[in-house]
Amino acid sequence: MDMNQYLEIFIEESQEHLQSLNQSLLGLETNPKDSKILNEIFRVAHTLKGMSGTMGFNSMTSLTHQMENVLDEIRNGKIDVTSSIVDVLFECLDYLDNTVNNLANTGKEGNRSAEDIIEKLNNILQNKTAYVTPSPVVGQNKEEAAKNDGFSLNQYDESLVKKAIQQGLNAYKIKISLDKGCMLKSARAFIVFQTIERNGEIFKSMPKVEDIEDEKFDTNFTLGIVSKESQALFKKELESISEVTEASIEEIIVSEQELNKDTSIDTDNADQDLQQVDPIEAVEKEGNEETQNRKAKMGKTVRVDIDRLDNLMNLVSELIIIKNGLEGIGTDARSQDMNEAVEYLERITTNLHDAVMKVRMVPIERVFNRFPRMVRDLSKELGKDITLTMSGEETELDRTVIDEIGDPLIHLIRNSLDHGIEEKEQRLKNNKSVTGRLFLRAYQDGNSVVIEVEDDGKGIDLEKVKKKAVDKGLLKHVEALELDEKSAVELLFKPGFSTAEKVSDISGRGVGLDVVKTKIESLNGVVEVETTIGKGSKFIIRLPLTLAIIQALLVAVGNEKYAIPLNVIRDITTIKADSIRNIHGQEVVLNRDSVLPIVRLNKVLEVENCSCENEDELTIVVVKKGDKHAGFIVDRLIGQQEIVIKTLGKFLSGIRFIAGATILGDGQVALIVDTNALI
Repeated sequence: MDMNQYLEIFIEESQEHLQSLNQSLLGLETNPKDSKILNEIFRVAHTLKGMSGTMGFNSMTSLTHQMENVLDEIRNGKIDVTSSIVDVLFECLDYLDNTVNNLANTGKEGNRSAEDIIEKLNNILQNKTAYVTPSPVVGQNKEEAAKNDGFSLNQYDESLVKKAIQQGLNAYKIKISLDKGCMLKSARAFIVFQTIERNGEIFKSMPKVEDIEDEKFDTNFTLGIVSKESQALFKKELESISEVTEASIEEIIVSEQELNKDTSIDTDNADQDLQQVDPIEAVEKEGNEETQNRKAKMGKTVRVDIDRLDNLMNLVSELIIIKNGLEGIGTDARSQDMNEAVEYLERITTNLHDAVMKVRMVPIERVFNRFPRMVRDLSKELGKDITLTMSGEETELDRTVIDEIGDPLIHLIRNSLDHGIEEKEQRLKNNKSVTGRLFLRAYQDGNSVVIEVEDDGKGIDLEKVKKKAVDKGLLKHVEALELDEKSAVELLFKPGFSTAEKVSDISGRGVGLDVVKTKIESLNGVVEVETTIGKGSKFIIRLPLTLAIIQALLVAVGNEKYAIPLNVIRDITTIKADSIRNIHGQEVVLNRDSVLPIVRLNKVLEVENCSCENEDELTIVVVKKGDKHAGFIVDRLIGQQEIVIKTLGKFLSGIRFIAGATILGDGQVALIVDTNALI
């Protein structure tokens, strides 16, 4: 059977599973005893094994099978989760990710073998730290445990016992012996369970509860319980049960040293953890809750090819152009019916536009998800303790923006980790926590989405920045002395500029912040920086929600029409021509008690026959770029209009001051002004 027809589905689903695996492994390193995370990792490995086996990808199948073996031992408490084990699991993730990418690009798994990683997994299995026969004494060594009767406490059990004792409860190991001629062993065991649960909580059973129910045991079984009652009470009640020949009770001992260790159990859920629940019911309940939560979170979704969305967007674009054309029909030719038709068409196109935009919107979580792993790896490489805190992952952006924003954020995060956050010794000297903190936030602000990358590091030394700029010949010494804080920060975005003392794999080559600025401005966004010496830095990125259809102000300059995006316009005003002053070659005017630079669009865009040259009173459109403003002189205002952004194509790409074009209702083309490039 030809499996190529299913390859695309396999790749899409594998990428989703690998993303889930990445998040779960990060969670496992933080909470190694979290059974839900372990179960999720095991589920992903099992699913990938089945999928790759069905497709005939043997390398992936072998690797995921061995991952299952290791994860199963971890789930059973026979292997401790350590940083080195997590590293190996991340290697598995990287291999699987590379293989899926190779399949997407070439249709083949690739040449790299998984044997070396499988060997590492085998070593973990062979050299495992097993809880083979620990005694009911918490923290007892293996030699002492070997003398025990097989009742074992894993790490989770030990933590639970310590928490119970800290709460004033007692912990017992109870060995029940039934009469050898007992006919209904499971029924007698059920009565034992009921008797104990009247005065205590059962946290462990050997053999397992399901085996006892199925009578898969001899005449003995052992229970671990916690209770506030005495041993004597339990012994009396249990030995009074028919066909129970002996109830041997021992106290589980915890030393003061063990009690002082971190129990690693969530205090809020301690009571719930101490309750004994049938393992089968617990698994089913957990599975049902997980399924319900996933359904509630995901809702009904559908995969849509981006090319189909683009086609739909083009249709909407044509509708809007037709609507604008109908609005342009002369007033005399309009009738009541015509007006109603235009209004109806406007409602339809607006609704259709909103619907398409929502389809194109993607949660920024898709970009953010790659960063916890990156921060983990880089902090290890740099020898720094760094925690990443993310918020606003549900904030939505246009798919086009989402695809482009990843690289700039990577540069900013790497800069924060390398340049921003100090070494451990330096942080201690500065009375800071040894662990550095990095914050990644996203939120919607009007028609824009704001992304912040903030660290609690040393901040930007602007004097050092100025000195570097002088050394590199970007500034003269006198100019550097006169430079204000914001202008000094902007030097960081110059191509080839770096304050790193040495070049490393992470930074120092002067390639980074200039790429960030160029990319963000190509998306019609802006980058701002806030920094305080000794406290840290914050990079703020503002991006438009969408790049497809926007509200714009149409203006006339000479015989040409131009569009200025509405979200960058602060206000529109008029000024007297004789109020313009020339300072160091730059025309400025006093506006709102501040100096406003003037930009004559006719000169910048080389437009002839501009009437504004001879006017006493000039119309200016004040636009903003972060906290900077400029006044664009235009001949006249045409009005606000919803426009469809069209790219100029590869032959006209890179034209300065022009961000694109739009087709007006009368068929004319209006160029869209790149305000960021003009300020």
